[in-house]
Amino acid sequence: MASRFTVRRRTLCKALVACVGTIISTASAAAEAPVNMTAHYAIYMTHIRVGEIDWTVHFSDQIYLTSANGKASGVFSVLISGEGSVHTNGAIVGGQLIPASVTTSVTDDEGHSEVRMTFEDGALKNVDDKGAPPNPDRIRVTPDLLHHVTDPLSAMLIPVGADAFAHANCDKTLRIFDGRRRYNLALSYKRIDKMTVERGYAGPALVCGVVLRALAGYNPDSLLVRYLAGKGDLELWFAPVAGLKIIAPVRALMPTLIGTLELRATEFEPAGPQAADGSAPPH
Repeated sequence: MASRFTVRRRTLCKALVACVGTIISTASAAAEAPVNMTAHYAIYMTHIRVGEIDWTVHFSDQIYLTSANGKASGVFSVLISGEGSVHTNGAIVGGQLIPASVTTSVTDDEGHSEVRMTFEDGALKNVDDKGAPPNPDRIRVTPDLLHHVTDPLSAMLIPVGADAFAHANCDKTLRIFDGRRRYNLALSYKRIDKMTVERGYAGPALVCGVVLRALAGYNPDSLLVRYLAGKGDLELWFAPVAGLKIIAPVRALMPTLIGTLELRATEFEPAGPQAADGSAPPH
């Protein structure tokens, strides 16, 4: 997938969109006919709009493609600034999304970086980082931390069974590696709420509490990371993707030192099944 994030610390960015997968749970989750999901998110800091993210996902037979693009700036650029894109493609194997390759391009206060990751049978095999070397103060990402990881976009597609709002859908830990930073998002059930998107979805939302566990690739003296790590008041709101047994984020809430950072979907809807040539089916 591709994501343009807007956070001075990319750990925060990825947590949103990161924080704006772990995956499809049954073989029936694969689309019988190609299905697209289109989503647009606005990013707010203390109710002031500071950025946006566009996210698309394409499911077809046993493959998936996902990409996100985003940018953020404005009066809160001290915390949020930059732009980027992420693209992921992979296979649906045994009902799970298995990434094959991930390409990330990010420009923020730390400069520009381009990272390509490749996976083989679900295992991370190679990381090609063409950006400037990470700050030597960052905690080193060791090989033992890279087992059973996924990319930030696949991580946000959660497999479900017959009940998209079952409490158990929150009981998981997302093990995420973005090519430079390794972190876990530990989810737990919080409540069922209501969500109305300007274009598309209106209905219940599964609200998961989130605990960020930054493991490596970040500066241990980062005030933002130290403030967020281990806090229990982060939230991810999920809604079902029509036509698939998958839920995806429609809202994220993250407290910061100066107020709440919110990612909210303004568009969240499937484009509908398509014909094999990519055109929409006749009505």
